[in-house]
Amino acid sequence: MSIHTPPSQTVLEKLDLTRAKLTRFESGIINDSWRVEKSNQEIFVLQRVNPIFPATINNDIDAVTQHLQKKGILTPHLVRTPEGKLWLEENNHIWRILTYMPGITRDVLEKPYQAEEASALLARFHLALSDLKLKFSSPRIGIHDTQKHLNALNQALEQHKTHPHYSDVEPLGKKILEIASGLPKLPLCANRLVHGDPKISNFIFDEITNKAICLIDLDTVSTMPIILELGDAIRSWCNTKGEESSNAFLSIPFLKSSIIGYSREAKGLLEEQEWRALPDAILTITIELAARFAADALTESYFSWDPNRYASASEHNQVRAQSQVRLAKSIQAQWHSIQNVVLSNVNLV
Repeated sequence: MSIHTPPSQTVLEKLDLTRAKLTRFESGIINDSWRVEKSNQEIFVLQRVNPIFPATINNDIDAVTQHLQKKGILTPHLVRTPEGKLWLEENNHIWRILTYMPGITRDVLEKPYQAEEASALLARFHLALSDLKLKFSSPRIGIHDTQKHLNALNQALEQHKTHPHYSDVEPLGKKILEIASGLPKLPLCANRLVHGDPKISNFIFDEITNKAICLIDLDTVSTMPIILELGDAIRSWCNTKGEESSNAFLSIPFLKSSIIGYSREAKGLLEEQEWRALPDAILTITIELAARFAADALTESYFSWDPNRYASASEHNQVRAQSQVRLAKSIQAQWHSIQNVVLSNVNLV
């Protein structure tokens, strides 16, 4: 993605925000977001939606958030434009306003109980959506199609040999593909309605109580086997060094807390084969994300990047990919401990 640019005067006028104070959120690697404080002190969130998402995805978000509200789950809501629409299309960009959720976000967790809080909230989120029959206006197919992402990495290595950073990315990409060749085969599991991107920065925590209170960034809500969602979540929550660290590793105490929190609130939502396959899913999703970052280090077409810390999107994505590879190696090194923690805490040992 390109460097972030603020909303134009035309956008602000059409959304009645010309007198509002805008402060850009620095976190987030997909959509551009601003905190909006109006003159009457009301606070909202303004987003420029990544072009990978069609405008009609906002219809899906509206249906999901209304259902969550009925189930008593705190959630942000879309705020209609002055013309009564869920979004604004201006100069080939999609803009939308959401209610602001007070609290704090984290890029990494500091204590295991925070992982328990996040996992318990995710379980309640899954349960709340388990009876929603939603026909997506913008279905997201194959989000965690690992083989597709590995193929994309292979293709990027073949088609971008003239990229200025190719000599750095090629060995990294080949290492990822080597690890991927030994990934376990995941069982066929039923698709469930899930968040789609449960990394820890998509959770809002109460600043005083430290309780996880809501999930944000609902563009990714979709259907998939729930173990892929949980694998992605644990990959994020239990890496206490962060997703760009050269010392990434999976923390067993954080994993234990994650399993305890989720299993307590899920109330039998997962079947035995899903629990047993969870360690495989954690490793699979970690390598899948490494492949996505490595491919984008050559194509430079998807993930946002930080120009204050890196000279290019390629360099930033290389760091991200390298961190996921280190996390994957940590998972492999602790394989038996991970299996034991999962199964013993859901009474399957």
